[in-house]
Amino acid sequence: MDYLQCWDLQRSLFDALIERKSKVRSGAAENDESIGTVLIVEHPAVYTLGKNGKESNLLLGEEYLRSIGADFYRIDRGGDVTFHGEGQIVGYPILDIERLGIGLRDYIDAIEQSVIDTVAHYGIEAGRLAGASGVWLGSAEERNLRKICAIGVRASRFVTMHGFALNVATDLRYFNHINPCGFTDKGVTSMELELGSAPDIEEVKGLVINNLSKNLNVKIYKN
Repeated sequence: MDYLQCWDLQRSLFDALIERKSKVRSGAAENDESIGTVLIVEHPAVYTLGKNGKESNLLLGEEYLRSIGADFYRIDRGGDVTFHGEGQIVGYPILDIERLGIGLRDYIDAIEQSVIDTVAHYGIEAGRLAGASGVWLGSAEERNLRKICAIGVRASRFVTMHGFALNVATDLRYFNHINPCGFTDKGVTSMELELGSAPDIEEVKGLVINNLSKNLNVKIYKN
């Protein structure tokens, strides 16, 4: 799905959820069982820069990026610059986490844990890194830290948007044009690179959805 088209969809779902939440609080509407929507997509090649990101972490000009078939957008999530492309599972949960009874840190932890659980199914040992969001492989001691999943979210009135990007069979050469998430001393990896072959991406998507359901304690209905 085109990134801009998906961003517009996210914002419409986000605005609708905020509006419904306001109506429930004012007594103009009643709550139902739904707490939001989770979008699971793949994008054509695109770079995005978070609202507090540094443009210096984009190592090439926008004109050159477009010449290699990649778009570029400045957006309103947290985090710095990252890349989305085919072979990468991008998840956008637009959820009222207040209804879940959790804060933003617990919400991010649940997303990270869902990715950790997903890659563990294939024998990939991943975890968190202090002071850096996302899901990582390796260790600082061995100087082989590499990110397999980036996370950048936005929340307003406890309603979330944006989310995570898990590299399954992503063309990692695109990351050579940026300092991924602002880091110059850490690498990027994919499930394909770690395993030696690419797992079935539809199977991985199913695992991601199941693990999000488990770690957020919700039931996700696929439409």
